[in-house]
Amino acid sequence: MTKGSSGRPLRVLVAGGGIAGQALAFWLTRGGHRVTVAERFPALRAAGAQVDLRGRGIEAVQRMGLLDAVRGKLVDEAGVAFIDARGKAKATIMANTSGKGRQTLTSEYEIMRGDLVRILHDATRDDTEYVFGKSVDGFEQDAHTVVAHFSDGSSGEFDLLVGADGQGSRIRRALLPEGLDPYWRVGIHMAYWFVPRIASDSNIRDTYMVPGGRQIMRRSHNPTETQVYFVIREESEEASAIHREPVERRQEFWASRFRDAGWQTERFIEGMKTSPFFYSQEIVQVRIGTWSNGSVVLAGDAAHCASPYSGMGVSGGLVGAHVLAGEINRHPGDLPTALATYDRMLRPFVNTIQGEVNPRLLRLGMPQTQRAIDTFQATTALACFLRIPELAARLSKEDRDGNWQLPANPAPTNTA
Repeated sequence: MTKGSSGRPLRVLVAGGGIAGQALAFWLTRGGHRVTVAERFPALRAAGAQVDLRGRGIEAVQRMGLLDAVRGKLVDEAGVAFIDARGKAKATIMANTSGKGRQTLTSEYEIMRGDLVRILHDATRDDTEYVFGKSVDGFEQDAHTVVAHFSDGSSGEFDLLVGADGQGSRIRRALLPEGLDPYWRVGIHMAYWFVPRIASDSNIRDTYMVPGGRQIMRRSHNPTETQVYFVIREESEEASAIHREPVERRQEFWASRFRDAGWQTERFIEGMKTSPFFYSQEIVQVRIGTWSNGSVVLAGDAAHCASPYSGMGVSGGLVGAHVLAGEINRHPGDLPTALATYDRMLRPFVNTIQGEVNPRLLRLGMPQTQRAIDTFQATTALACFLRIPELAARLSKEDRDGNWQLPANPAPTNTA
């Protein structure tokens, strides 16, 4: 059992019961620590759209002994097609299932976020205390203890507080100097929801480009449901503010931006009304100079959100949890050293995956004119005919996280 400087296991509070928070609990409990996960939602938040694993993220899951469980829940997505207004594929890039090189636009490991959350929860619930319907609204700390103040008016003392509460992290807001903007914006916004699946919805993800820097994606994850994504290039105050509005207002905004888009837009807009959820966000990265202060540390998207366009958001959270837990388990009596080493070791990985997001390339994929869309599709079709994407993926020596290596296991496992 790993112990702190007082000869006892560390008392760790993790704010946020998502992927990074649960992965951290997995490794810390195996290091002998007492972990409490506080999740502001009233139950496990096992919902959301499709996510993927790439590079060291796959390795991190394998080290947890959970890769077979993930394989058992994979979404059948064979590739990505770029289509015209009639739904005809102009170019298709298939997934790289060779086991060599790097993943393409669609990963060999596509999974619904909710399924991954449930897998992690099943692996941690026996050793971790989960508290649902309660958030960490504030904290104060001295040299040895963090006092967390919860939304129900209660408080608790811990040796370490981890903010794993996502892109909009409250813990990060309290940790950083007032007025510091942690977000790096790319001028893109996204909304997604589910609609009933129809016969023409295949296992190929459809990508439809619309003049005006707009894009619609359709991907199907089970026999009855299809995911819809609306994406826009827009740098306006209205677009940035809409994500904080009531869901009805958000749906009106997205419908107004896409009503003339053609293809299956009418079906998708009508499906908003009956979707089990509707989510929208501004595409940003979290870029901050430090991930810790005293006995408070940030993890996952709260620390280093890489954005959906990196393809490494979930993998980044899993890898970050692996590194943070490893340093805490190796230096339980010296948290300043543990947290400083976590930052030093993980920062090159984060810089690499965040660097995968190039606003200029994103703009090329969201053209403003039909002529530019036609040019993009023709060029992509030629590249696919020559098998360039396939060969480039298979022959690549590095995935999106470069040559960075995952450090040693944070703790022993019985399943690895």
